[in-house]
Amino acid sequence: MKTPKITLINDELKAEFARIGEQREVKDPIVVAKFFTPFGSATWWAIAYYPEENICFGYVTGLFEDEFGYFSINELEEIELPPFGLRIERDLYFTPCPISEIKNKSKLP
Repeated sequence: MKTPKITLINDELKAEFARIGEQREVKDPIVVAKFFTPFGSATWWAIAYYPEENICFGYVTGLFEDEFGYFSINELEEIELPPFGLRIERDLYFTPCPISEIKNKSKLP
């Protein structure tokens, strides 16, 4: 059974990323959005969004190794997780906060 494809970054979220900006020189950048697997441990914490390429820069946890890097929103939207075809979701209840706050709560490196 396939679940419908969802759009992870809507116009409201694009506007929030634009308002906060790129944050390259920010020591403790704001995480604007959280994407996650509905079951499993993978989580993508988005700090910056580049609409031209539809990619984000952020902190990725729960995969092979936790790390900062770029990830494709197009690729996340295409993932279907077996056995029920679940897709990556955006945490609609996530409140933007500094990355240090997330690392302290989650005991991330």
